[in-house]
Amino acid sequence: MNRIRDIRKAKGFTLADLAAACDPPTTAQTIGRLETGMRSLSLSWMNRIAAALGVEPASLMRAEASAPAQIIAELAASGAQALTASREALLPSELAGEDGPPLMVLEVSASVGEYRPGDFIWLRPIDPANTNGAINRAMNRDCLVPRPGGRFAFGRLIDRRGTLIGLLPPGAGQKQVVVDNPAWIAAAIMLVRPL
Repeated sequence: MNRIRDIRKAKGFTLADLAAACDPPTTAQTIGRLETGMRSLSLSWMNRIAAALGVEPASLMRAEASAPAQIIAELAASGAQALTASREALLPSELAGEDGPPLMVLEVSASVGEYRPGDFIWLRPIDPANTNGAINRAMNRDCLVPRPGGRFAFGRLIDRRGTLIGLLPPGAGQKQVVVDNPAWIAAAIMLVRPL
């Protein structure tokens, strides 16, 4: 069995989204057949689907060594609801994909804003000069930005003017921090909180 459905759902793609993201595009029905095993998953299909999902092709196949954690229910406004079929829970590192730099993690050691001690904030680095829209998708998201002297700034990305990056720290009553021409910006993509 493959992990296409699990990775697709973890990334928030519908069948149609994934079909359209393939190069060349395909149909949602074809993706559904590949997910369920009704159609053979060739190396060519693995490469196309992995590229569309932004993951390594090998991550589409299940490892036989250990049983992965399963998502068995979801919490909705009306309470915990059983899923019609369980699906595999993916580690943040598996969502990173092979393109670009590795993910970064920011550990929270004190309560700041909505963050608690022991939280781990997973971040995806982006190049501020990149013109493909990654910086625009980071707007209004928490980001980590390097500052001169080996320091960092963390907060909601609220402004970008030329090379200036404006962050609003998560603590109450803090003023905007402006960083000029950072080497990179890392946008928060996931919060891991131990209970």
